[in-house]
Order: sequence, then structure tokens, then C-alpha cells
Amino acid sequence: MSSPILQAIKQISDEKNISAESVIETIEAALAAAYRKDFGQKNQNVKVVFDAESGDFEVFDVKTVVEDMELPPEELEGEEEPEERPGRRMEPVAVEPPAPPVLDENGMPIEEKKFNPKTEIMVTAARETLKKDAELGEEIRTQLDVPAAFGRMAAQTAKQVIIQKLREAERNKLFSEYKERERELINATVQRREGRAVLIDLGRSSAVMPPEEQIPTERYLPGDRIKVFVTDVRMTTRGPEVVVSRAHPEIVRKLFTLEIPEVASGVVKIHAIAREAGLRSKVAVSSTQENVDPIGSCIGQRGTRIQTIIGELGGEKIDIIQF
Repeated sequence: MSSPILQAIKQISDEKNISAESVIETIEAALAAAYRKDFGQKNQNVKVVFDAESGDFEVFDVKTVVEDMELPPEELEGEEEPEERPGRRMEPVAVEPPAPPVLDENGMPIEEKKFNPKTEIMVTAARETLKKDAELGEEIRTQLDVPAAFGRMAAQTAKQVIIQKLREAERNKLFSEYKERERELINATVQRREGRAVLIDLGRSSAVMPPEEQIPTERYLPGDRIKVFVTDVRMTTRGPEVVVSRAHPEIVRKLFTLEIPEVASGVVKIHAIAREAGLRSKVAVSSTQENVDPIGSCIGQRGTRIQTIIGELGGEKIDIIQF
């Protein structure tokens, strides 16, 4: 039987629709933040390995071995600039011009590598203090003492980190899910209007349909089920933002692909689409097989196929012409 911690992780994973690995990573980040709050030191790069089965965890200070380099001299403290007094002539101070930047083969300046004592350790110091045979680029983990308990502030920090990380994981999951569906036709439900824009319910997220992406002759009432074309998915500070359209010419192509098997199989090709959303569209088609009529295939028996598409577009007239 799984431990209570594993059961809690699975429950969060199911509710948020994110992987259990993401939840465990969130717990590790929270424990690392709590450790730094109560027991961490300035130049420690704290990483935590959490065992969800037992609830135990190990704490490490992780450093990457880099080559030896000269550190910039520390600024002199307490040294004040000479005060200029009336009647006293200040001697000019010679200022050395800055050294010219080092350029790469493309003539672009090369940024000078700076030593980060929190995440890096020089190879000589690593061999003297941590590991005798340390190599450049090697990651050295130094195990730290695990505390018996965290203080109240550290526990509060851990809680905030868990909430924030779970929210980020959920947003990233939604973003990647809808990013894969960009340039696709999906079923949706009208939520409400906000000014001139229409908010659309996609199921697990909401989308916005700007005024320029709406069909002027259509009225979008809350609860209406419609097909929308996903034009853009971008990440914002408030989470993923999905922009959908009913006026995009590609929505006609997608509807033809859905309703006409010959278009879906590639026997009938759509070469160009010209559209005035809500009024009319012109679709240029051709056939890759001599015995297949491209126009007749799109119209269907007694116009059943094209009427379905026209009904989905709110009565918009569609002309099908030979390419």
C-alpha cells in the first residue's frame, strides 16, 4: 500500500492534471527554500532529494568545477574622495581608458566569464577541499546535515513555494497543450462578452476572440457551441493566453477537411481561399485523379456537404471554382 505522501501527490497530480514528477520537484524546491531560510549559508547552492515513499530527504550543496581564474580586487572601504575646498586647485586624476573588448570571429564582443561562488568552485580549491581528482565541468555534491525540524517562517516559505510552483507547473502544462493545437479547429462554448471581445470556454482554459476575428453577422450568446480556429497561443504573466478566430480563412480549409473525405485524403486539393467573413468565400480546388470531380466532391449529393459547411459559418455563401 502506498504511503500517505504518495497518495497526496497522486491526488494533487490528478486535480491539477500535472505529472507526479512535477509535484515531487515542487516539494524538493520547497524543502530547499525552507533549508536556506533556517540553516543555509550565503554561498551554498542547496538542492534536495526527496523520497516520496518514506518521506525522508537529503540535502546537498551542489557545485560545478570550473577553471581557476583571478577574482576582481575588492573595493576599498572607507576611502573617501578628496573634498574640494574654496581656493584650492584640484589636481587632475589620470583615468585609464577601458580595455578594448575581446571580439569573436564574427566581430561580436565576447562576454567575460564571471565566477559565481554560489554555484561554482575553482578546480584547485575543489581538489584541496572536496575531491582530490576533481575534473573541469564535474558536478560535486556535498551532503549537508538534515535538520530535525524547520522553524515557523521556513515552513511558511515552503508553503508559498509549493503554491507558486504548482501554479507554474499547471500553467506550463496548459500552455504546451494548447500550443500543440495552434492552427487547429476546435469545439468551444461561448462564455460571455467583455467589451467588444468574446470570451470562449475551451474546456480546461479560456480563450479570447478579438473583434477583428469575429464574423460581423454572427451573435455570440453565452452557452452557444461553436467551432473556432486557434490563431495564437502565448504565455503571459497571468498564464497562457489563447487567441481564437471565426473570421480566419483557414477555418474554411479545416471545415472542408472535416466534412469532405476527398479533401482529407488529398485526392482533392485546395489551392487558395479568398474570404469576406460572414458574406462569401471563394475556394479554388483541383483533383489529383481524372475520374474525381473536385467541385462535385466538395458540393456533395444534393449539396449536403457544402450545406453543412455553410451552416457552420452562419449562412456564409461559398463559391467553389476549378483551379
